[in-house]
Amino acid sequence: MWNTPKTKVLRKWTAIEPPAFTKTSRKTKNSTTCATAIRGAIQRTALARPPLHRGVQAASDRIQTRATMALGMPHSITRRARSARPGGALSALLLAWLLAAGAQAEAPRRNGFRLEPASVPIEQILRGGPPRDGIPALDHPKTLPAAEADWPEGERVLGVAAGDAARAYPLSILEWHELVNDTLGDQPVLVSYCPLCGTGLVFDRQVAGEVLGFGVSGLLYRSDLLMYDRESESLWSQISAEAVTGARLGQRLRLLRARIERWADWRRRHPHTTVLSPDTGHDRDYRRSPYGDYARSGRLFGAARPDPRYHPKTRTLGLRVPGEGARAYPATELERGGAPVLERFLGRSVRVAYDADRDAFDVQAPGDVEVVEGYWFAWAAFHPETSVYTSPDTPSASSADE
Repeated sequence: MWNTPKTKVLRKWTAIEPPAFTKTSRKTKNSTTCATAIRGAIQRTALARPPLHRGVQAASDRIQTRATMALGMPHSITRRARSARPGGALSALLLAWLLAAGAQAEAPRRNGFRLEPASVPIEQILRGGPPRDGIPALDHPKTLPAAEADWPEGERVLGVAAGDAARAYPLSILEWHELVNDTLGDQPVLVSYCPLCGTGLVFDRQVAGEVLGFGVSGLLYRSDLLMYDRESESLWSQISAEAVTGARLGQRLRLLRARIERWADWRRRHPHTTVLSPDTGHDRDYRRSPYGDYARSGRLFGAARPDPRYHPKTRTLGLRVPGEGARAYPATELERGGAPVLERFLGRSVRVAYDADRDAFDVQAPGDVEVVEGYWFAWAAFHPETSVYTSPDTPSASSADE
């Protein structure tokens, strides 16, 4: 039909490639391609001059009907628009409806994830380089008893204990995978590590009674890993422990206490621990870091201007109570003071220490206090109003409850 004399005029005014239009409109409602084609067709048809041939007008009416059906426009408006003179008020109404529907269909996406609605500025959600799942998360990987593991004594691990069970996750593996969906005892856990922010956090994978599985989105927010849950494809900020886009927008993950320290120290603390096996099923050289000297440099990726009070990569322990406040304990300040810090934080008694020889923090705090360990720039970016512990030897030292 598209080559008949009557439709040649219509094609002149709409400039649609018919096969693309018919294929898209039948198969994909509200798709970007369909919306773009329909808007072009209706806009040119509605504003066309001179008035269309009677047969061509009938074809135009069919296009309008199919367009409004595809985008969910009420049939009452469709019938009134078909009887309207091209360029009239109802044609304008039809065009406005199509433009609104097209805008919805063209909501911004990155790495296949829809970014609206969002609780963070979407222009700050950046591609990190690898595509979605280009960094493969591990699902229920193999583990080894401590006695059978041959990790070097100085290998740094992210350790977590739940009940009588304890497990260590070597950072040499986490740098390549970033997420581990695991179960520790009866506890479903999500082990996460962002090499760019130095943050190793462990979460309860149960949200609103549902156990979720997570993957690496390939996107970053403020240089930090954005995870996604496979059930709803919502994006989650690792540091804030909160869904920032998608159906689960605003929901939070429960943080579990974890610590980063040497394998020898973790094994001494938990002699019956298990440890992640390097036999992950992926061909990776776990003896080599893909990030080179990043942890020792001043280089940042995708981060806003860092807080200048400390070197961006200063190891920092952060305490927070969501909705109440946050406080940072930079390793340099704790090392300068020497002794453990005992103080009140938001009305709660806390004890924070740092062992420079072992390069490890130790914290004792009530269960409602969340503990985040990472680089100074990352903590400050997510907690701009944070208070900061400073050694008594440091000028203008601040207190936790000031």
